[in-house]
Formats: sequence, structure tokens, C-alpha cells
Amino acid sequence: MSSGQQARAQAAAIKPSGQSSEEFRPPADRLLALFDGRRLSPGQRRIAQYLIDHLTEAAFLSITELAERVGVSQPSVTRFASSLGFSGYPALRDVLQPIALSAVAGAPDTREEIRRNELQAAVDAEIENLENVRRLLADTNQVLDIGRELAGSVPLTVLGLRISVSLAEYFAYAARRIHPDVRLVTRGGSVAYDALLQSKAAGGTWVLAFAMPRHARETLAAVRAARSTGLRVVLITDPTLGPLVDEADVTLKAGTGSRLVFDSYAAPGMLSAALLQAMADADPERTQARLEDYEHVADQHGFFL
Repeated sequence: MSSGQQARAQAAAIKPSGQSSEEFRPPADRLLALFDGRRLSPGQRRIAQYLIDHLTEAAFLSITELAERVGVSQPSVTRFASSLGFSGYPALRDVLQPIALSAVAGAPDTREEIRRNELQAAVDAEIENLENVRRLLADTNQVLDIGRELAGSVPLTVLGLRISVSLAEYFAYAARRIHPDVRLVTRGGSVAYDALLQSKAAGGTWVLAFAMPRHARETLAAVRAARSTGLRVVLITDPTLGPLVDEADVTLKAGTGSRLVFDSYAAPGMLSAALLQAMADADPERTQARLEDYEHVADQHGFFL
């Protein structure tokens, strides 16, 4: 039985009066449980957010009305319901309505409660992602070996396209403090291919690529281009399996926080910081010298307050 069917069965089950566990579960938690662990597109998250903000009204809207309120198409609402495990929007609405009625009966501040619990649930999910990174880093030899390879690649290319640009920029910004030649690639197509060719011609051996969902086709093309030039690829991505993982020489997985409208990247950020530390440890003398030079220049030019 799918999770959507389970939810419908629980909502429809006849229970002795006063003994339903659902009656003691806050409506906010019951609503958020429908979205828990689901990978939703930005449009689907808008629908989910509208349901959270307007539960008592939205649960009784037709599919046409809900689509108009959110600003999406009717097929988008249907796909949203399917992504939650329901056969369609009517089945989802059948589950939403009892939750909405219990919210009206029990809590005048339900909207605020839902929003507060949603944010806490998002933090809880990120804590779990960080716990998974902690388990990954238990094998320090793996991280140190990768850091040594990246530190020894001169130049080192850092690749991140679309939503992954921010992670790539952070890594490249920090890595330039301890590495003599870091080249950042944030555009796909021929621009990425030319940069990869130049990196290989200059003596580079490795590329560090970031690929967060939703995964861009351009990233897959760039990783394949890197491999075709003879460069090796370390890939930092989310746990979703796909063709990117098959193309990389080394894959490090870190979950993204997907409970809010936009993903959060606490775990990939922590993994990036760990790799930077491993690069620094690979050549401590070079690291110390470059950091001292940077601090000297920064003090001379007054970079910081």
C-alpha cells in the first residue's frame, strides 16, 4: 500500500470515540507529514506552501480553484498529488479536509503553528543530513586522499552550474587562499568545454563538480567533457542516483534540505569545508605561506573592518 493510500486509510478508519491517535496529533504535524521526504519541484512547493498558509480554505477548493489561487496549471496540481502518493487531487483533498476541520475546531492560530512547525521540521531534516555527512567523514583516509589529489592538481577546476553556482563559488573563493591556481566554471556549453581543455593543457588533473537538484543537463555534459579531456572528476551531489554518479571518478553525497520553498545546503557546505581542510592538510607549508601572504595583503589594503 502506498503512503498516500495509507494516509487515506488512516483518515477513513472507524475508531472508538475518544481513542483516535490522530485526534491528539496537531493538524500542523498531520499536514507536514504528507510532504515529509518528498522531492518536490519549485512549482509543487508553491502548492504545498499555499496549502500550509490557507489550509482551512484550500482543502475545500476544486482543482481549478486551487490552480488559479497558486498560479499553476491544473495538470501541475494533479502531478503534485501524484508526487505525494495519491491517485489524483480528489484523493488528496479527501485527506486534507478532515485535517482542515480539526484545525478549525481546535486551534485559532493553526496557520502560525503550521509555519512554526514547518521551519522546525526543516531544521530537523538538515540535522539529519549533517548526521549523514558525519558518518561519511568517519573514514578520514578517504577525505584526506581526495584532498591530497585536489591540492596536487594545478590548476584545479571547480565546476557548478545553475543552482550549484553558489557552492562552487564558495569553494573556489576559499580554495584560492591555499591553492595557487583555482579556476571557477559556472557556465555550461562551449564555455565550460574551453575552460576544461585549458585546464588540462595547463597541467590540471582533477575537477571538483557540484550538482544539486534539480540536476542540470549541462552539468552532465560538462562532466563528460572533463572526462573526455583526461581530467578526473570528484562529484559532490545529493543521494539521488543518476547518470552523473556513473560519470564521476569519486562521488561524495550530501543531502539537501528540501522542506522549504527553496533547498538549503548545510550538508554540502559542511562537506565542502571538510575537503578544504583536507587540501590544507595535504600541503601545510604551502597553506601556511599562502594564508600569511593573504593576511598581509588584506591588512595593507584594509579589506576588513
